[in-house]
Amino acid sequence: MRRLDEKHSKQLFLKEACPVEYSEYMGPDLAAILNKCDGQPLALSTVGQFMGKKSWPTGHDCEDVCNQVRFYHLSDDDTLDRMHQVLIHDYTSLPSHALKACFLYFAMFPSNHPVRAKRLKRQWLAEGFVRPTNLCTDHAAENFEKLLDQSIIEPIDVNNNMIVKTCKTYGMMHEYITLKSLCENFITLSNGGELEPKNARRVSLRHSTITDGATVNIDLSLVRSLVVFGEAGKSMLSFNKYQLLRVLDLEDCTDLQDDHLTEICNLLLLKYLSLGGNVSILPKEIKQLKLLETLDLRRTNVKILPTEVIQLPHLIHLFGKFKLPEKAKHDELQKFLNLAKCKLQTLAGFLVDENDGFAELMGHMKKLHKVKIWCESSATSTKLTTLQRAIQEFIHDEKDASNDPRSLSLHLEGCSEDFLKELKAPCYLRSLKLQGMLLELPGFVTALRRLRELCLQSTKLKADLLSALTNLKHLQYLKLISDELEEITIKNKALPRLLCLCFVLQRPTFPKIEDGALPFLETLQLLCKDMDGLSGIQIKGFTRLKEVMLDIRVTNGTKVNWMEAAKEHPNKPKVVVKRAVPPEDYLGGASASLGRTENEIINCSVLSEGQVQETDTQMPHDEPNSVFSNIGHPVVCAAGSSIASNGTMAS
Repeated sequence: MRRLDEKHSKQLFLKEACPVEYSEYMGPDLAAILNKCDGQPLALSTVGQFMGKKSWPTGHDCEDVCNQVRFYHLSDDDTLDRMHQVLIHDYTSLPSHALKACFLYFAMFPSNHPVRAKRLKRQWLAEGFVRPTNLCTDHAAENFEKLLDQSIIEPIDVNNNMIVKTCKTYGMMHEYITLKSLCENFITLSNGGELEPKNARRVSLRHSTITDGATVNIDLSLVRSLVVFGEAGKSMLSFNKYQLLRVLDLEDCTDLQDDHLTEICNLLLLKYLSLGGNVSILPKEIKQLKLLETLDLRRTNVKILPTEVIQLPHLIHLFGKFKLPEKAKHDELQKFLNLAKCKLQTLAGFLVDENDGFAELMGHMKKLHKVKIWCESSATSTKLTTLQRAIQEFIHDEKDASNDPRSLSLHLEGCSEDFLKELKAPCYLRSLKLQGMLLELPGFVTALRRLRELCLQSTKLKADLLSALTNLKHLQYLKLISDELEEITIKNKALPRLLCLCFVLQRPTFPKIEDGALPFLETLQLLCKDMDGLSGIQIKGFTRLKEVMLDIRVTNGTKVNWMEAAKEHPNKPKVVVKRAVPPEDYLGGASASLGRTENEIINCSVLSEGQVQETDTQMPHDEPNSVFSNIGHPVVCAAGSSIASNGTMAS
């Protein structure tokens, strides 16, 4: 069933909870309990019945029910039985112990906390819940899809490949997962300053500091995973007490300091490590983490990466924004890389300036799939030539690599893009992002075999550059970010495979689109606050259109115009309204800050008066998996509909 919006959730809840004679009574604040029910009709009706069973408003206190709802099934009251049976079935019907472990692992994150899908899957791998085999190298992704298919996971941010970037579990589902995890001794949570239960191997601290060493009432030497949100306390950050840690997720930990890293480097079994904003220096002792697979420094202030990190034999994913030391031993590094010992697949990313650095080593990293580079204005012509050679080798086309998910993100921060002209065919990329003063489209872009995703960002995109884009016959997703576009016409039969077209503009200078162009377009995103009405765009020619996305700041008149246009379209496409907030560079990279709430989707319901009703719903930004960040699995309104669709209800 579709989840209900806030208005209709409140209506259904009060229908069950509040007798008619109390309809005018000023009841308690329902925000918390409605958030817990998460728009799910079954949860709303059963919790409403439970609260109304002993009379309204003198019965159960709304806040108490919200805080204790996961434990009410332990009482003799059978009102919530139906909902509990549904949740129990969702768990027991999972076909394997590995999938059940992945399911229970969601309890490591707070309710309503958006979790990056890749963060979750990498932790599953580090824990050993899933293992690569010869038949399937990505069981984590397979298990994630199974939980998604059963509506146990709610997508929040979905890119244009329909790949979920951030997710969470539904309100009551998360309550059940937490209870089940505690009962099974799967995780330990902080309760009144103590950790309970005492025998679990996984600890999740959620803004609950353990300040006194005497209150650490569990054996930390047996803990396999530690995830911290907020301040952890001195006792929990004494890493010499841990012996079996595989997963150490401290990106949201506020009291982690550089001093803690020496002890962290003695956690020899560690496979996943993410660090927070107070960290500025990595010690050379990090070379001891021989089993480390993921190192996430995006939240940190680490500017210089020790060369020992590159020599970690099992490192697959490296995130941050850094450069190598000025006196790096490149010969030693190249020897390590030439022996094919480097397993690095993700390098996102590194700086190119006047010093030697990653560009000289990149060509020796033979397993790279994803690369992110910031090229600064201080980069000399010699360094740019070195970078050009490294990129040329990375994009070199191998005909048997048709499924190779190679992607390149290149930010030219005051740096000339002339060196890109030297890149030659044959070349291959699945995804490309270019940001800088782009005066023309580099020739290698049109030569890329089967380029599917392209994002261009510049102050002004010229007509010649835009016209060249129409020759990309295999392009499926195109995103253009600029103050304005020069006037062009997208002609008949142009971009024959394009599925999504996104404009992020300061001024509404959209191109003219002839009938017959973009024949398979499904999503049109027009993110410009100064749009006036339809701004000359006719959507009737897009026979397969499913969704139109607008900036939340456009006028109500513009919203209504687009709703009317959607009604008249044969497909009745959804009209989605998005809060377009310019991304802020986080200290570890050129993307929006992880975990921050920066993007909002609003409900919009067409009222009988023809107005648009708006309700803000906050949504997070995730690590860039694709250069096309569709704000996600949004709360939307279909033309003519009064109830917003936001996913499906669990079972």
